[in-house]
Amino acid sequence: MANIRSQIKRNRQNERRQLRNKSVRSELRTRSRRAVEAAAAGADDAGEMLRLAVKRIDKAAAKGIIHPNQAARRKSRLARASTPEHG
Repeated sequence: MANIRSQIKRNRQNERRQLRNKSVRSELRTRSRRAVEAAAAGADDAGEMLRLAVKRIDKAAAKGIIHPNQAARRKSRLARASTPEHG
């Protein structure tokens, strides 16, 4: 346990941020999964689901919750998984 007041406050701040970041990451996974499932099922709103997932990924990267490179990688993989196979 920290003895320094500023560190005690910093610990409280980190706990709050950790909870907030955890919920954002959870939402990212949920939206990504729904976008891929919608594309696999051939749903009409698959494009909209992809757009919402990409929007959340961009937002998380902008706020520093995930690294910008991770955001780019996730969007790329999501776009590949959400498009029908060309062949």
